[in-house]
Amino acid sequence: LEATMADPTGAPTNNVEVLSVRFNQDQGCFACGTNNGFRIYNCDPFQETFRREFDNGGIAQVEMLFRCNILALAGGGCNPQYPPNKVMIWDDHQSRCIGELSFRSEVRAVRLRRDRVVVVLEHKIYVYNFADLKLLHQIETMANLQGLCALSPNSAQTVLACPGLHKGEVRVELYHLNRTKFISAHEGPLWCMSLTMDGARLATASEKGTIIRIFDTDNGRKLRELRRGADPARIHSLAFSPEGDFLALSSDKGTVHVYVINARPGQVMPAGPQDEAEAAGGEAASPSQRKAPGNKSSTFSMIKGILPKYFSSEWSFAQFRLPESTPTAIVAFGAQKDALVVVGTNGAFFKCSFDPVKGGECKQESYCMFLQSKPQES
Repeated sequence: LEATMADPTGAPTNNVEVLSVRFNQDQGCFACGTNNGFRIYNCDPFQETFRREFDNGGIAQVEMLFRCNILALAGGGCNPQYPPNKVMIWDDHQSRCIGELSFRSEVRAVRLRRDRVVVVLEHKIYVYNFADLKLLHQIETMANLQGLCALSPNSAQTVLACPGLHKGEVRVELYHLNRTKFISAHEGPLWCMSLTMDGARLATASEKGTIIRIFDTDNGRKLRELRRGADPARIHSLAFSPEGDFLALSSDKGTVHVYVINARPGQVMPAGPQDEAEAAGGEAASPSQRKAPGNKSSTFSMIKGILPKYFSSEWSFAQFRLPESTPTAIVAFGAQKDALVVVGTNGAFFKCSFDPVKGGECKQESYCMFLQSKPQES
């Protein structure tokens, strides 16, 4: 993800170019890699925790390890601070690198947990022991320019998900069970994936971006099929809530969607003015038809064996619409219950909340341009 930092009027600010943004494992912080260093922010309350600036040295990958002083960095941008084929282990207490890993090709992504370092290259993934950086496992993948890889942070079990060797296939490594599972998730190329904290559930999206599927990682069984929309879109991020009862996604269509994964008692759908049945030329759903627990389903779902899958998918429960000035953003769940945090590569930070029973439009709680100001309460 790459964008030029801009102020609300669209003018460049301090020539700071955002090379990447990424949340930490508990979604309470996010890291921003720029063309002259990196910055770490706390989400709630919002504040810049620290920054490290180099002499025009770009950092393309910044991976936090929860909230500790250890980070993994990879250089990038027009003038990389470190070679793009190296991962540098940075100790912020010492303000220096304490270890490095070198490769023959560019580092596409880095994932950390307390006992593992995972490095993603275009065709290979390397898994290391964190304590001594000893190589534990190598995984061959199909072309993976996106750097797709999900790693469960829960210490009780170690689950890694990545592309397999075939289009649309996910390889799941259940390291705590010494078992590998292959899942044919999509017909098209994979584009985004995410695991629950315990690694028990996997969410995937393809390059087309219309359908999100939820799988059980233990047996590979498809549990849910969620629809983002009918038009193709690039999914920028997928995120489970800490308890795994909701899933959020962001895409280049400018809307953040929230889906119910485990319905709460009394959860109903809002009686909006239009649903997908109306859009398809059918009749609008009655209030009684809409009040089904969890995500909205089409009024044609009772004949889903006859009509296309479009009419039998589950639609989002809640939505948050981003301004056009924030074309690329990632989403996570906030520290407060039923809250979302959205971070844009244009330097925008949003905090919003959703009704856990009725769903519908999210309420924006705060907003700021995080490279230059403090959040303003709305």
